[in-house]
Amino acid sequence: MFCPKCGKQVSDDATFCPNCRAQLKPTDNSSGSTMSAPVAAAPIPSPAMAGPSGGWGLPMLFTANYVPGYRIDKVLGITYGITVRSRGLGGNIIAGLRTIGGGEIKEYTELAHQARQQALDRLQEHARGMGANAVISVNFDSTEVGNTMDEIIAFGTAVVISPMDASTSGQYVKLS
Repeated sequence: MFCPKCGKQVSDDATFCPNCRAQLKPTDNSSGSTMSAPVAAAPIPSPAMAGPSGGWGLPMLFTANYVPGYRIDKVLGITYGITVRSRGLGGNIIAGLRTIGGGEIKEYTELAHQARQQALDRLQEHARGMGANAVISVNFDSTEVGNTMDEIIAFGTAVVISPMDASTSGQYVKLS
């Protein structure tokens, strides 16, 4: 299975993602009720998140234009990660045979997942190089290159954020 927060592959019996620590399965379901998948909250930046050089580790990624509980201190600009991927000849043959029976083509699904994750990883590295600790408005785009390749790009706005204090509680800086 894949972590819904960071997209990394995790074992099917994992309760938490070893990469981002997002909760994958309910830890207490004694009532017998069915719980929907939990949404992991964004971690509050702390010295423990700092990298070896004293800066932040990988920037947090958000699809929204703002981060609840945080203020945007500085907008650094557009950041992106890009990859161009192609399935090998053997994978294309197997995928072609799967089209006979219909249904999901797992070889292409896995290729798409890997390409998106690589684009996100490169987006985070680019943003970190810019000095960002977060990226807002994260989106994907893809383009077919020739008949055998796909370009996947992840892009967003690199920002520096910090937790709101009592004096700014409830006030957000929103990008238009």
